[in-house]
Amino acid sequence: MMAAFMVRTCLKQRSSARIWTDIIRYEQKEIQKQYSHTKMCIECHCYHTTPVYLKVRKTREEKKNRKNFIYKPKEPIKLPVVDIWRNMTVQELSDSCGRSVNEVLQAISYTDNSKYTKNTTIENRNVLYDAVKKLGAKYKVIPRPDENVKDDSVNCDAVRRPPPDSSVTVKRHPVVTIMGHVDHGKTTLLDSLRHTSVVASESGGITQHIGAFNVTLDSGEKITFLDTPGHAAFSAMRARGANATDIVILVVAADDGVMEQTIQSIRMAKEANVPIIVAINKIDKPDADIERTKRMLAEQGIHVESCGGEVPSVNISALKGLNLNELMETVVAQAEIMNLRGDPKGFVEGVVIEVTTEHGRGKLATALIQRGTLRKGSILVSGLAWAKVRAMFDHVGNTISEAKLSDAVQIIGWRELPSAGDLLLEVENERRVNVVLNYRQSQQAKDKAVDALDVIQKKQEEHNLVYKAALMERKALGRTRRIRKGPRTKEIIDDGIPRVNVVIKADVVGSVEAILDVFETYGDENRCRLDVVHYGIGPVTENDVELAEAFDGFIYTFHTSVPKSVELIANKLNVPIHHFKVIYKLIDAIKTEICKKLPPGHQEEKLGEANVLQYFQINERRKKVGVAGCRCISGVLKKNEMYRILRNDEIIYEGKLAAMKHLKEDVNTIKTNIECGLRFQDPDVIVQPGDTIICYTVHEVPASVDWDPGF
Repeated sequence: MMAAFMVRTCLKQRSSARIWTDIIRYEQKEIQKQYSHTKMCIECHCYHTTPVYLKVRKTREEKKNRKNFIYKPKEPIKLPVVDIWRNMTVQELSDSCGRSVNEVLQAISYTDNSKYTKNTTIENRNVLYDAVKKLGAKYKVIPRPDENVKDDSVNCDAVRRPPPDSSVTVKRHPVVTIMGHVDHGKTTLLDSLRHTSVVASESGGITQHIGAFNVTLDSGEKITFLDTPGHAAFSAMRARGANATDIVILVVAADDGVMEQTIQSIRMAKEANVPIIVAINKIDKPDADIERTKRMLAEQGIHVESCGGEVPSVNISALKGLNLNELMETVVAQAEIMNLRGDPKGFVEGVVIEVTTEHGRGKLATALIQRGTLRKGSILVSGLAWAKVRAMFDHVGNTISEAKLSDAVQIIGWRELPSAGDLLLEVENERRVNVVLNYRQSQQAKDKAVDALDVIQKKQEEHNLVYKAALMERKALGRTRRIRKGPRTKEIIDDGIPRVNVVIKADVVGSVEAILDVFETYGDENRCRLDVVHYGIGPVTENDVELAEAFDGFIYTFHTSVPKSVELIANKLNVPIHHFKVIYKLIDAIKTEICKKLPPGHQEEKLGEANVLQYFQINERRKKVGVAGCRCISGVLKKNEMYRILRNDEIIYEGKLAAMKHLKEDVNTIKTNIECGLRFQDPDVIVQPGDTIICYTVHEVPASVDWDPGF
């Protein structure tokens, strides 16, 4: 409440007026903070006191409340969102926004004066947008709900065509894969069939990568052969051969019988549901045992016709050409039974057998045509790679104009190399290629995101378990807060384990896969780590050398070359490059490098052995010391070597001697059947008669690595 006070006094009563004014000021301090102002009146020469209201000061409580006051901004008004689509009717808009038809018509009338009914289609999108705004909402454009959503994978991706009608199919020649154990004569059999010599050019007689050959027999029949490696490291390549073939010829040597890779080949052929023809090879050898080989095959579920089974079997000698015609007749008969047919028209479908890079021809892929006819200029897609066919070659390098059904052909013109085993499809044009690749890349990104999410969730769960365990431990100790001392820095922890960094370059993808598969069998990571810095196909490049130099690593090549310019750079940077043509020699070289990184081992060598006959003490410099009276029973005892005392096969002392005497003379060597006195460096050692003393030395030996790659 506000009240005004005025005091009028004469000059004579000035003192009392001043006192009253003070009283007023005192009383008003607690109410309104009112202060009085006194001045003299000019007319009557009296003092007039009038109230003066100043700005009220805030108390401490008001200031405190002001500080604790939280400003809350006004929440924005959220407008409802209405789904709209093209060619929407008034009734549909009414249903979508949840308003009556009349309200919708009134909102439309502000923008369009045309006559609208509830069934009228709103073709003008601006009228539709403005009507939604007039209704106090936002709009979201969506496809019409009743439209059938088409599958993007059908429209965007390239897939195989539906199976052809039998009326358009023609007879095709068979695709035959020759499989079996290493060195059982698979490549020699192909040499005899096509009258060439491939074994002489192969390293150690081992096929290092898959080969595809079109062979025309003397009878005029045409067969496409796939020669797969028999080595254990090339199991993935054998699997690709089994999945792309019509018939499998299983080569088994009559002298060795069924071996490990033979069993794997049988399993792959059964998984691919491919008929098997057994070729028992090397029947001309003296130690050949055909019946034993058939029994071993029966143990693996392969029952040949001569033993009452259903699997055809032919006894051959690939080296001397015995019974090869009979084997080919069996293949042709099996193909007739299978009635192999295909569609020679339309877009090409096939499978990539192998990929490589060649100097002068660039990126090259070997493909097997399964449908259609491939010609120069065709647009191909395989995985995330594509090509416009610039040229095609057969297995001997001759240029061909077209590749028909079941033909194996080498294709150049790839922008990026495909992956061996991928599906090969022809598309209309390059525009279609971009659509397909974009779709596949997006799908791959989605798959990676899903995989990454799974990994993140697993790591998060592991982190939560560790965190909860640590939290419970801190609670048990009465500490629930983590105290951080000093700045948080990221430290690189060196575990002290040596590493061997390698760069792998090979001729084809299959060889790289085989080498990497062998690396997976390395398990001695606690002593030395084996890291693959980079791998690829083709000749060694400058980037490979710089990468190896940065990681202090080695470059290993497999059936590929090194340009002279790159070799000069490698010599300048001191980057070693090792060349290999046989896989087990490459692995042995890596084992050697690993052993160089490891500390040398220690090996004991027993020098002599003695029996304790008596223990006695002697005075030496006024001190009693123990001496073992012994007899050397084998070898020789040397003073400066190591000694071990055994009592009931338990070691009671291991160390060196302080003195060795024969009679009363100091000696350095005691031979067999000579008695001696031995005093050990440890004066507390007490021997007993019957103890055994062994003299030995320790040699340093090169370190070895526990790595069994399976060959």
